[in-house]
Amino acid sequence: MTLPSQFELTNGFPRDQISLANWRTRPYSFWAFRNVSEMVRSARIKTSAPRNLPPLAGNPDLLAQPAWSGASLTVSSLLERAEVDSFLASRNGRTICEWQTAGVDRNDPHLVFSISKSIAALVAGILEDQGALDPETPVGDIVPEIGGSAYEDTTVRHLLDMRVSLDFDESYLSQDAYARYRRAMAWNPSVGDGSETAGMLAFLKTLGKADHPHGGDHAYLSPNSDMLGIVLERASGERFSDLCTRLLWEPIGATADAFITVDNLGAPRTAGGMSLRPHDLLALGQMLLDGGTGPRGRIVSERWINDMQTAGDPGVWARGTQADFLAHGRYRSNWYQVGGGSDAFLAAGIHGQFLYCDPATETVIVSASSQNEPQSDHLDQQMLKMFAQISSAE
Repeated sequence: MTLPSQFELTNGFPRDQISLANWRTRPYSFWAFRNVSEMVRSARIKTSAPRNLPPLAGNPDLLAQPAWSGASLTVSSLLERAEVDSFLASRNGRTICEWQTAGVDRNDPHLVFSISKSIAALVAGILEDQGALDPETPVGDIVPEIGGSAYEDTTVRHLLDMRVSLDFDESYLSQDAYARYRRAMAWNPSVGDGSETAGMLAFLKTLGKADHPHGGDHAYLSPNSDMLGIVLERASGERFSDLCTRLLWEPIGATADAFITVDNLGAPRTAGGMSLRPHDLLALGQMLLDGGTGPRGRIVSERWINDMQTAGDPGVWARGTQADFLAHGRYRSNWYQVGGGSDAFLAAGIHGQFLYCDPATETVIVSASSQNEPQSDHLDQQMLKMFAQISSAE
């Protein structure tokens, strides 16, 4: 009789059961989202100061309080219901709560999906501040081989604000366009059509315009942010992993290296491929609340942060494809603004990833999850209510 391996005893299944066909579904995602570089080829985003984490700040009182005013759920019970793996909150730069579910090491990196878009936008903002990138430039001027696609005459600003006219269906469980997209990024197994070998740029070149001009209402479409990653590499002459290392990860004093998945040709999955230690995401949020400064000084300009927080058009949002996510929201430079009297802003990703920043109370919240379904509107709304409650508490 063959004895179960230590991996199987720990995780409940043998390692050879996990594949590109199932790694984003439970129970496999619980392990895979913390070990993505073992599933998909990845580039390293380096820190210059790797170090151990500070002591755990548990805060059982916060975890035991109602998730929001009048809720029957406590904070900890909502975290469990939402299949959260790691949860962190800080106030004025000091961690006030940290929680991990059973089986999660607090040192583990975690895939943050579309929070990657928001991080890529910060890199774009830094390049803009340095004069290396003009957001009003047509994408075709930077990446000429995209000619003939929807991206030829759209601008970098349209990419950042999700206002590209693009004939694409953002349906995560689709077996058509979205499945081809995931094969191009090497996230899905090959079906012999050559999409994985051809890579991301070849897929993006096949996408045409929708039946309206660029610059219309908000239309959240992930290929825009993968196009942004290619633009950043062309504009700077550096790989995105090196750019992010130099412009963000080292300057914020990240505690550990991060990773980003890459396609068969090395193009970065800036729409959703970053894995990082949740504590470093907390530090990135704090940097934004600190006006763009980190331990070594200026990282992102105050001008860019102010534009990100205030320049989103509420009408464009209200008529767009994500209006149900935030009733009074706005969107600018791949960041969401809560609106409705709140100055809070956030980054979010499927399967339950959040970075929530509230300037009014200097609160930053990180929640990294391995939810089985890509989207749950009900859980998202409950989590947002909980973040607002924690942010407002004295």
